[in-house]
Amino acid sequence: MRGQREDYDEWARVTNDTSWSWNSVLPVFKRSEDHHASANESQSAGGPWRVEKQRLQWKILEEFSRAAQENGISATDDFNRGDKTGVGYFDVNQKRGIRWNASKAFLRPAMKRPNLTVITGAHTQRVVFEGRRCVGVEYRGNNVDYVARARCEVILSSGAVNSPQLLEISGIGNGARLHDLSIPVVADLRGVGENLQDHLQLRMAYKVDGVRTLNTASAHWWGKLMIGLQYLLFQSGPMSMSPSQLGAFAKSDPADRSLTCPDFEYHVQPLSLDRFGEPLHRFNAFTASVCQLRPTSRGSIHIESPDSAAARHRLSLLEEQAHAARTRCPRNGSAHADRIDGFRRCVDGRAFIWPQARLKSRRCSPWNPN
Repeated sequence: MRGQREDYDEWARVTNDTSWSWNSVLPVFKRSEDHHASANESQSAGGPWRVEKQRLQWKILEEFSRAAQENGISATDDFNRGDKTGVGYFDVNQKRGIRWNASKAFLRPAMKRPNLTVITGAHTQRVVFEGRRCVGVEYRGNNVDYVARARCEVILSSGAVNSPQLLEISGIGNGARLHDLSIPVVADLRGVGENLQDHLQLRMAYKVDGVRTLNTASAHWWGKLMIGLQYLLFQSGPMSMSPSQLGAFAKSDPADRSLTCPDFEYHVQPLSLDRFGEPLHRFNAFTASVCQLRPTSRGSIHIESPDSAAARHRLSLLEEQAHAARTRCPRNGSAHADRIDGFRRCVDGRAFIWPQARLKSRRCSPWNPN
């Protein structure tokens, strides 16, 4: 899923680099895409990245969508035009019902190139420097240590957790912190591991009456058999499901003029469970996760050991105690004090969408009110 137009334009503004703007990145998105709707103003066809509609429908998802529309959230058939506002089904990266991931789309076609070597089953231990110049990476595979040296450049792309870990282990970071861990300092950069951002997401399950969900559809062996046959014969149904099927983006307070774009999102699924990895509940229910898209608190993540294999980090999402007290949120303090009421209203869907006629008749009740 692409981001919001305003975010790209804001990156262009703060970096003074117009290549980050929405109008600049959109052609890049389109070049990589093979969209089911063919070429149009915001989508394209013929690229390696396949985008298809989901091969399923659930009555409870349809009713949630209509209830959201009754509450003023307009319907949308595409969240990738630059404005995510609306409720609708997510598109998926699949090809004829089979997951189409980045490896299939981009990596495998490039494997024939003579200048590409892919090494798997390896653990990067540190970035190698000569003076202040990065010249390669040290990694371990099959209990043997290796060094891959670069003639041109090293791209470190290990995510929000492992990138700062590798930098600090390699001597890039807050000099005082690295000194305490007996790590030689290559560059004293106090911003490494700082400015961590994350959005609070709460996953809530609701029991419903008179409508079937995946909970009961898969409760018995014959239900599982039918689901398997549906996928085997048609590559459709529950086995083709993405993690979330229906989404809704909106403003927590439509009257707040400072909100120029959606600040919360629902992920809706026709199932429920106590926690991931455990069996589905034995009663009909759906899950509506809600997350705050515009957190203002900032945290940090830092290593606690110079050993890359230890993978010990200290994670803090707390901006300051006063912020958390002001918002009365959990410790990550993820919402503005002046918007917390709106966020609470979104969290409590019963006060937001549930009263609409489409869902009211289903007698929605929270499975775990706590």
